[in-house]
Amino acid sequence: MAQEAPVNTGAPPVREFPVAWVAQIQAKLHSWAAADPGRRFDDLFNLVHDPATLAVAWDRVAANRGARSAGSDGLTVARVEAEIGVPVFLDDLRQQLRTGTFCPQPVRERKIPKTGGKLRRLGIPTVTDRVVQAALKLVLEPIFEADFVPVSYGFRPERRAHDAIAEIHLFGTQGYRWVLDADIEACFDRIDHTALLGRVRGRIKDKRVLALVRAFLKAGILTELGDYEDTRTGTPQGGILSPLLANIALSVLDEDLHAPWTPPAEMSTEMRRRRRRWKNLPNWRLVRYADDFVVLTDGDVHHLHVLRERITQVLTPMGLTLSAAKTHIVHMSKGFDFLGFHIRWARKKGTSKWHVYTFPARPALRSVKAKIRALTPRTSQADLKDTLIRINRVTRGWANYFRHAVSSRTFNHLQQYTWWRLVRWQRTLHRWNWKDVRRWLTDPRGRWHPIHADGIELFNPTSIPIRRYRYRGNAIPTPFTYLRNPV
Repeated sequence: MAQEAPVNTGAPPVREFPVAWVAQIQAKLHSWAAADPGRRFDDLFNLVHDPATLAVAWDRVAANRGARSAGSDGLTVARVEAEIGVPVFLDDLRQQLRTGTFCPQPVRERKIPKTGGKLRRLGIPTVTDRVVQAALKLVLEPIFEADFVPVSYGFRPERRAHDAIAEIHLFGTQGYRWVLDADIEACFDRIDHTALLGRVRGRIKDKRVLALVRAFLKAGILTELGDYEDTRTGTPQGGILSPLLANIALSVLDEDLHAPWTPPAEMSTEMRRRRRRWKNLPNWRLVRYADDFVVLTDGDVHHLHVLRERITQVLTPMGLTLSAAKTHIVHMSKGFDFLGFHIRWARKKGTSKWHVYTFPARPALRSVKAKIRALTPRTSQADLKDTLIRINRVTRGWANYFRHAVSSRTFNHLQQYTWWRLVRWQRTLHRWNWKDVRRWLTDPRGRWHPIHADGIELFNPTSIPIRRYRYRGNAIPTPFTYLRNPV
């Protein structure tokens, strides 16, 4: 029988070290949730509006790069600090939560370009709403992390895209080479609120917390034209709580496809998987990152068609459907793109051996080149030092992301492309000929040196060492599995 006891944290009235106290509470919630999968948590609302929780939530909101963005009320983090004061702001917010007068404001709509010329709709909550969402996430995430299965990697603590790629690489090497490369159409916009709240109620009994989650889902959108729109479905992409809610909704897919891997099910051991192969039955593995996922199988293509229908039936109650344009079945020898990487099973040059390789995908390379091109128009009057700083940020981040792939040739190409963009810009700007360029970039002995300006040197992507990412699997740690020393 499911336990429904209230949460008694034994919290002291004064939190001298709020970060450590919140970490302890999170560890306790995660431990209780993991120990009793049927437990529904009550009396959580006092943790949401606790001064320590709100203080930690504020710090996370203020440290986020979106702190400079204003919501529908026009307030930013800087304005709150300068005009109101953080202690006064948090005390007033806590009183609103305790008295039940807090009401989320509509999120401000902002549309950003997507690949293919389409626009992605983002919602920017107010600073007040962001702090409350962050506080809710601090309390809810440890509970639901105990239920999430290891095949999902997006927007989860200590997990990253490289773990998903490493898992695909591992199973591709083991013979799982037919791939369903899928994408959920407008996932954040179409999640059914009733179905989502039903899954939240499976773990949360506190009606005040449920009402707060529902209020954020129903807050509405203030469009770029100033019109108000109801949010009948979905969780606006851009909110702090939205990724967690999306993972709660999509865990229905994870649980369904991963169930055969749970002992003592039919794929839970290597021997059982071999028996299935001997009987011409497929084994499969799901790898999901947010609303993008792949299903790999060691069976045939028709097995993936059956799995695709199964996935459609699982997602339908959540109000979700697969994108027809972005969902396709492919053999790994043809290759497919996932999370910016191109993954392909190919023969190693000069040998008869076949391996699974990961490369930077062409769209990812085109994207970073477009950013460099935008920074280096030939008619630009920008300062070279400032341009080098901005280019270095772009190329260093991009190269670090792809340093675990087969990237040496791509890095060299990116370096050459960037070098020539800068040289052509400077030639046009200063009306130089090639001798002037050589005089600028060579020493008296004729040796070339990197492009530089006022002590800032052009970053060379080929200087980053390329190493295979270590597959972590079930060894990925969670920050909620330990208790810190009492404070």
